[in-house]
Amino acid sequence: MPLIPRFDGDVVRAGSLRRFMPFLMKGRNESIVFYDAYVDATRLQQFVASYEDSPVPVGVTHCLVAACNLGLAENPAMNRFVMGGRMYERNGRWLTFSMKRKSLRADGVHKEKLATVKLHTEAPRTFAELVREINEKIGVNRSGEKTYEDKEYGLFEMLPRPLMELATALVFWLDRNNLLPGFFIESDGMFTSMFIANLGSLGMDPAYHHLYEYGNCPLFCMVGQVKDELKMSQDGVVEAIPTLHLRYSFDERIEDGLNARYGIDAMCRVLSDPEHWLGCVDDNGGDTHHLWPRDDWETDGFRILK
Repeated sequence: MPLIPRFDGDVVRAGSLRRFMPFLMKGRNESIVFYDAYVDATRLQQFVASYEDSPVPVGVTHCLVAACNLGLAENPAMNRFVMGGRMYERNGRWLTFSMKRKSLRADGVHKEKLATVKLHTEAPRTFAELVREINEKIGVNRSGEKTYEDKEYGLFEMLPRPLMELATALVFWLDRNNLLPGFFIESDGMFTSMFIANLGSLGMDPAYHHLYEYGNCPLFCMVGQVKDELKMSQDGVVEAIPTLHLRYSFDERIEDGLNARYGIDAMCRVLSDPEHWLGCVDDNGGDTHHLWPRDDWETDGFRILK
């Protein structure tokens, strides 16, 4: 029986070990690897603070999304996923991130909850264009308008428990056999290159997060609040450095840990010096270069705390 093409990816002819691994480790959480990274956030804080009074608000989340996009572009081997025992090259770069969203309860009290935003980041764009696109997506989620996820969850909540179990099993079966409709995959935040959760916006430290078996997301990035960490400089002076702590969960079946580390280092490189790698969001700033592709992507000159 010929393999049915997938909407979101093409089969990769991987090496013998990679072809064998999905049979040994059938689920993402059997294959999970955790990484910690620490970034000197001095320049990141300065960069975000410089737009505090700007008509176009910029926060750490904007920088995280841009950095992860650059990391995946620089290391496309990380933009893969495993489904049905096969490895796929994803069609395009897709990033999903969580955000705070207020909901008005019947008693008139606002209760904060999390919502997700999914972006297609393949098309060339400047950082200013990316920021505006993110802000537009966030605005829709915070407007109270029902999102695709709201409608999807609402539909499943209407089903009695036995039917919900059958419907969930059907979705998993369709996905494994490449029969899940394209509109379902394109709108669902768990069919993505990477999921980003900025817990720093909630005043929290990053957790070690599992990878969802639902969907096909092979990378999860948890980001904590910036904290001062004591570090010793090369001349022996101990100083407090504002540090951003990132924790990654990674599906080892798609690529080895060394290549994953290269991609993570690329993300940290951007966050260490966002002014250089991202540019400005001021319309009058004259910064029109695209985030990717770019010809000055170097492997040195960035600060990552070991």
